[in-house]
Amino acid sequence: MNAMLDKIKELKAEIEKASVSAKEEVEELRIKYISKKGLVGQLFNEFKDVPVELKKEVGQAINELKELAVNKINELKEAFESADQGASGVDLTMPGEPIKLGSRHPLSIVKNEMIDIFTRLGFTIAEGPEIEDDWHVFSALNFPPEHPARDMQDTFFIEKDPDVLLRTHTSSVQVRVMEKTQPPIRAIFPGRVFRNEAISARSHCIFHQIEGLYVDENVSFADLKQTLLYFARELFGEKTEIRLRPSYFPFTEPSAEMDVSCSICGGEGCNVCKYTGWLEILGCGMVDPNVLEACNIDSKKYTGFAFGMGIERTTMLKYGIKDIRHFFENDVRFLKQFESAN
Repeated sequence: MNAMLDKIKELKAEIEKASVSAKEEVEELRIKYISKKGLVGQLFNEFKDVPVELKKEVGQAINELKELAVNKINELKEAFESADQGASGVDLTMPGEPIKLGSRHPLSIVKNEMIDIFTRLGFTIAEGPEIEDDWHVFSALNFPPEHPARDMQDTFFIEKDPDVLLRTHTSSVQVRVMEKTQPPIRAIFPGRVFRNEAISARSHCIFHQIEGLYVDENVSFADLKQTLLYFARELFGEKTEIRLRPSYFPFTEPSAEMDVSCSICGGEGCNVCKYTGWLEILGCGMVDPNVLEACNIDSKKYTGFAFGMGIERTTMLKYGIKDIRHFFENDVRFLKQFESAN
């Protein structure tokens, strides 16, 4: 059995002196010594014939030999990898340059939050074209021919006779939905709108709206109020209060403007709410019967409510932003503030 120990000793000396000149020779050494059919593997096969009194000594010697062979092959492999990295000038073991992720735009954050609130109430989402005709933007919504919103200073007209224009509100999508769908209808309409207005800290010629429509039997103003109260408390906080002030819109009757209690001062009065404790947020009302009839919905059987708000204005109130132009300038310093809100 001394012959087996002598063989192990010879292999140890052979492995210690092993050297290679090419990466392929490292793999050849691995196959020769530590593969399943390699020289070390053969020793393990012969180990079963070793007398019991010598098993401990021989077994330890074989394990030491295997460990030596594995370490030697790894050492040679690492030497070639280091040489390759030095030649390319790139250390492949170094961590990569981090790619900094961007964040959602504040308008997208608030819009998605608003959509989520209304979808929990059973509202579906509908969208429509930004380039519209007079019928869907004005006539079907009970705008009389002499209404000032039809004038050039408010609307971007693309063609005349017949009028083609950039929609001034997403109410045009309400008309399209009512034309194609019979009640019950419960939907919201987010989208971009355009008005021919001077750009300032408080207004822009491009902005975003989200409108809502609910038409069914026995829909009342109380349903509208409770829906908007739920929305306001979900968006601005559970202590938020609302108030409805009488107003006028051609497509709703009765109509109202809705204010929310100022979340900054808690309704006590500050420079943001002009010391009133209230902030105007949206317009709403019961759908005018003329609008229902124009869309082939029986106004004697069905009633409904509608509401609409600017996403920019809501975002400004939620985050205390004082200039609407920030939303369109793509200033990274401004947008970076909303990373935690994603």
